Amino acid sequence: MKKKLNITIEENLLEKIKAYAESKDRSVSDLVQEHFETTLPNGMTLVEYMKSLPKFEFPEDFDWKKEYYKAKAKKMGYEDLF
Repeated sequence: MKKKLNITIEENLLEKIKAYAESKDRSVSDLVQEHFETTLPNGMTLVEYMKSLPKFEFPEDFDWKKEYYKAKAKKMGYEDLF
């Protein structure tokens, strides 16, 4: 049974993906499904795969809020504010 998936992706990348899919006479959904079928180790679900990835240790004094806003500012072109 197929389920619907919503993702957020940069607009320019989405346009490239759509053009690629059209050139291959495929749908974006087909490309995404094929990608994960070939990327995930045999029999492993996406959740199991994500849990198997290495864990990162952050310093005790890591400022999550500051880093979040720095990343948002960089994405929007205002990284010189920090």
